[in-house]
Amino acid sequence: MSFIPFKLAVSAEMAFLDLPFAERVKRIHALGFSVEIWNWTTKDIQALVATGADFTSMTGYISGNLTDPEGIQQLLGSAQESLAVAARLGCPSLNLHGTGLGDQGLPVKPVAQTTGRMWLSACKTLEKIARLGEDAGRVFLLENLNTEVDHPGTPFARAEDTLALIEAVGSPHLKMNLDLYHAQIGEGNLIELIQRAASAIGEIQVADVPGRMEPGTGEIHYRAIARALFGIGYSGVVGLEGWASGDGEVALERFKQAFTLDG
Repeated sequence: MSFIPFKLAVSAEMAFLDLPFAERVKRIHALGFSVEIWNWTTKDIQALVATGADFTSMTGYISGNLTDPEGIQQLLGSAQESLAVAARLGCPSLNLHGTGLGDQGLPVKPVAQTTGRMWLSACKTLEKIARLGEDAGRVFLLENLNTEVDHPGTPFARAEDTLALIEAVGSPHLKMNLDLYHAQIGEGNLIELIQRAASAIGEIQVADVPGRMEPGTGEIHYRAIARALFGIGYSGVVGLEGWASGDGEVALERFKQAFTLDG
C-alpha cells in the first residue's frame, strides 16, 4: 500500500506560468498541493487569502542582510512586516537567505569572502530573527543556495554554512530550508547531508539537476531521498521549487510520485 508521509507544496512562482498569479495558486490548490510564494510585496494578499489555499512558506524579508548595521535594521524591520502578512495568509514559515537577493537571484551586496566578524554578526542577527518568530508563533527558515550557477557572491550559502548558523542559534523558531537542488550543485552527498541536518530541517525544497525541473528529469534519485527523509522521521513540507519540463500537471504528478513510498 502506497502512502505519502510528507506535506507536498509547490512554488506558484514557477508553476503554470501562463496563468495570473492568483489563478496559479487556485490551480495548485485544486490539484491537492500546498502553496509557496516568494516576494509578497508584489502580490494581492487578499486575493491569495480568498483562494482558500494552504500556504506553507513565503519570503520573510524585503531587503537587508545579516552582517552590516544598516542591512540588519532593514532585515529586522522587513521581517516584522512579513510576519504580519504571514498571519493573514496563515503561513507558518518565512524564508531567509544569507543576504538580500535582487534581479535574477543575484545578491544586492556580493561578498567575496566571509570573515569571522561577519559570522558573529550573522549569528547575532539570526538570534533576533528567531525571537521575532517566537513572539509571532512562526518559524524562519534559512535557505542554502548554490554559488556556482544561480547565486554567485552570496555569503553563508552552502548547506554546511546555514546548518552551522542554525545550530549556533539553537532556537526552534529558526530552522533550515534544505534545498536539495542547490545542495547537489554545491556539495552533493545529499543523503548524508539529510542525516547530518535532521533535527535542524524545517523544510525540504526540491528540483532536479541540471535544469531545475521536476524530479525524474535529471541526476538526483529522489525516490532514495524520500526514503532517507522517512528514515530520519521527517514528516514536514517537501516543496517543489522547479520549472515544469512540459505539461504542468504532469510535472506535479511526477513530483508526487517521487515522494510516494510503498508500505
